[in-house]
Amino acid sequence: MRPRPSIKGRGIFSGTGLIITGLAATLAALLFPVWSYADRTGTAGSGADVLNAQTVTTQYGPLSPLDRDFVTKVRLAGLWELPAGQMAEAKGTTQAVRTAGQHLIAGHTSLDAHVRTVATRLGLPLPNQPNEQQKQWLATLNTAQGQDFDREFANILRLAHGRVFSVVAQIRASTQNSLVRDLADDANTTVLDHIRVLEATGYVDFAALARDLAAAASPVPSPPVVQPGSATPIASSPSPTYSLPPAASSPPPGDGS
Repeated sequence: MRPRPSIKGRGIFSGTGLIITGLAATLAALLFPVWSYADRTGTAGSGADVLNAQTVTTQYGPLSPLDRDFVTKVRLAGLWELPAGQMAEAKGTTQAVRTAGQHLIAGHTSLDAHVRTVATRLGLPLPNQPNEQQKQWLATLNTAQGQDFDREFANILRLAHGRVFSVVAQIRASTQNSLVRDLADDANTTVLDHIRVLEATGYVDFAALARDLAAAASPVPSPPVVQPGSATPIASSPSPTYSLPPAASSPPPGDGS
């Protein structure tokens, strides 16, 4: 029979095992952050790859997800701002409000024709109905009367144009697609013109506007709360009203990306 280790010998072995276990645990603790960092780096790289994969090549240049979203937003703007302009032309109590409505009608009739051409060439689908927030704004304008309508119209539309103004600038500065770039130029001119005529009504509450734009993180903001105020009208001549044609369901043969 082999002699059993003495108690002293077993203590030495046990102590050695503890030391080895402790060293292994220390090594694992040192290596784990490195492994974790490598995993995070790999994950970030995968996210970038997915984002790049969403950018498609067209004969007009790369088309990014932001570009496609911008084209959709231009169409949506016309779907509610043109009828808002028609209401202003019919219900506005001052010439300045009616003038602003006329600018909305003319501007979005032209801009919508442009965005439908761009969408057709790029093979992009377009909406034919305003989104829920835009429908809410139209409902507010539909029920308002008199000077209440004038104030609601000026402030709701000025808020909406202030929000889209920064979006247009971002797309114009970053897009690599020539069609989207031209559309951004057109949208920038149209939006700035509308901002000016809305402010010329004299009804824009700039303090409320600043607060609402600062709180733009809300996904579904309510129409701005405005206080009664005097209007400073500007003169203009009347213009006809228009309706937007539906977006094409698909591009014609040979015009896709």
